[in-house]
Amino acid sequence: MRIGITCYPTYGGSGAVATELGLELAERGHEVHFITYASPFRLRGYVERVFLHEVETRINRYPLFEYFPYTLALASKQHEVVLREKLDVLHVHYAVPHATTAFLARQMLADQIPVKVITTLHGTDITLVGQESSFYAITKFSIEQSDRVSAVSEYLKDETNRAFGCVQCDLRVIPNFVNLGEYHPNESSAREGLAPPDHRVIGHASNFREVKRVKDVIRVFARIHRYMKATLVMIGDGPDRDLAEEEARALGVEENVRFLGRLESVISLLRACDLFLLPSQSESFGLAALEAMACGTPVVSTRAGGVPELIEDGVNGILEPVGSVEAMGRRAVELLSDPGRYNAMREAAIARAGVYSSETVVPMYEALYHDALA
Repeated sequence: MRIGITCYPTYGGSGAVATELGLELAERGHEVHFITYASPFRLRGYVERVFLHEVETRINRYPLFEYFPYTLALASKQHEVVLREKLDVLHVHYAVPHATTAFLARQMLADQIPVKVITTLHGTDITLVGQESSFYAITKFSIEQSDRVSAVSEYLKDETNRAFGCVQCDLRVIPNFVNLGEYHPNESSAREGLAPPDHRVIGHASNFREVKRVKDVIRVFARIHRYMKATLVMIGDGPDRDLAEEEARALGVEENVRFLGRLESVISLLRACDLFLLPSQSESFGLAALEAMACGTPVVSTRAGGVPELIEDGVNGILEPVGSVEAMGRRAVELLSDPGRYNAMREAAIARAGVYSSETVVPMYEALYHDALA
């Protein structure tokens, strides 16, 4: 098949999943065309059967356009690429505005190429952005006009039906996935330079937005640090980074917190961590948690959104209510202080991640494409 993929290329779960899916599809012999305003952050270098089509984001100064109409430019680019490359499927990730632009592109192509539109919902496009009064009607319309719709968790499927009443949608759950050929434990993973040899390494990775509750990451770490030598590795960047840095100073742990910024690859860091913290307000699935688990790092997270579908509390990870930093810190210390229990949870996390391997999940997307085309 010839497949067009549109996603946000910046750091975040939807862009990561979309890019990894494209790479996996190309590995399986499909031709994949990314259509977006920049190269996705996980698309590194040349890959056979993978092509990038960048959307123009600048035009000559024109007084009527105070703001550049990116959605129209994207719809035009999608139309252009489908027509030129004879695409079978346009797979858009994140409903707003990608499902809308794909609908426009398909309408423009109606008498030329019968391209199918697949929309994958990832989380805040439904739970936050899509429910804003300015976007609600267009989000609902665009979802319902898609040929097929998938959500990354049962939680997100239920939330979509609750918020939008998508009775016309054939909404299917296809979970996020991980490439176990890349994300796997490595006992020889060196921590040299990351933390002192006698320190426990605690990790966190996100886009540092409000929903990620990065101040809670610092607070949980401070409670761990109170009982054992530890270093916190903060991977990523975003609007709440300053708040996290201020919290580290306020709690007196700034010397043991390392802010590494945005990184293209985090696999070696996940392998080096003893524990991964994800105390989010909500997670539609928890891709960062899945990747940490695949690398053999148990996760402490919140009992919110789709995370309980991935993590079974006390078995392959730890779950506590949102904001329960005292309980998260206490249970983290208990786990790290009990080698037998820690190793059992680590093995259970690795086994659970195996359920979400790319070899299992990517064929579900291929089946969805075939179903739409049929």
